[in-house]
Amino acid sequence: MIYLHDRHILEMGIEWPRLIEIIENVVQIKAEGDCVHPLKPYLRFRNPGNRMIAMPAFVGGNVNMAGIKWIASYPNNVQLGLPRAQNTIILNDPATGEPAAFIHSGLLNALRTAAVSGLMIKAFMAIRPPTKLRLGIIGWGPVGRNHLDMCASLLGDELELITLYDLLPIDLDTIPEAVRGKTVIADDWRKVYRHSNILITCTVSAQRYIDEPPGKGLLLLNVSLRDYRPECLAKVQTIVVDDWQEVCRENTDIEQMHLQYGLIESDVLTLQDVICQGSLEAVNEEEPVFFNPMGLAVFDIGIAAFYLQEARRLGRGFLLPHK
Repeated sequence: MIYLHDRHILEMGIEWPRLIEIIENVVQIKAEGDCVHPLKPYLRFRNPGNRMIAMPAFVGGNVNMAGIKWIASYPNNVQLGLPRAQNTIILNDPATGEPAAFIHSGLLNALRTAAVSGLMIKAFMAIRPPTKLRLGIIGWGPVGRNHLDMCASLLGDELELITLYDLLPIDLDTIPEAVRGKTVIADDWRKVYRHSNILITCTVSAQRYIDEPPGKGLLLLNVSLRDYRPECLAKVQTIVVDDWQEVCRENTDIEQMHLQYGLIESDVLTLQDVICQGSLEAVNEEEPVFFNPMGLAVFDIGIAAFYLQEARRLGRGFLLPHK
């Protein structure tokens, strides 16, 4: 069994087009019916703001890997100088059940999250006329930073302006040098929201604060899932989820739309609809698109399996004997 952590992932490299391609491949395998991902349970005790989540999955096709992601989310860790998320993944040989890898990497969680967003952006850009893009990111933790890295790689010169906002001061040195000259830091989330045509929320906000309807043609990537007040989304027609059963719970914006405005599964598209059926092609270009990814274990297994393959090829990580 191979043990990997963040440094090994960084040594093997981050190639965003390849990671986005992996997510797209897993979506297609899932559409073919060769994936399994049970509804993930949440473990809470003592402090209800903390949670641990078990995410088992199998991905068939050319991935052919089973495993489980076990992630702890402790929002107050930031005040202790610790990462909010503690992420581990165990990969198992699907033929024998033998452990193949143990991965302790918060980075891997951020990479999966941003790669899923990248696939949605790629699909969105394919049906919208070419335009100079104004990217906005609210929340500048590891997930927000990896989203900017991904967007810079995926969109390149199409990015005209990047606007960032966080409750804490943003260090300019944390902004990739390649896009620093076209990046501004806002002093209010509204300046990001009103002047972007791709908007990504990556916060750990305890309260919903976005109270304005989205602008025409805006792509909203609701990564943090609990930033929008339901009334501002009531007229949004194109809502995309990764999985309805996963995302319509745990006080997400989708669950609040379901409870307060009667949103049901047949009202939304899935990422599978978008990628495999081209469902965005029928959307009017002035209509906003609202994407809500709860996070599926099949995507984590797909990305982890790739890095396991790379570790074997490059001789990275620590080999742990079974006996």
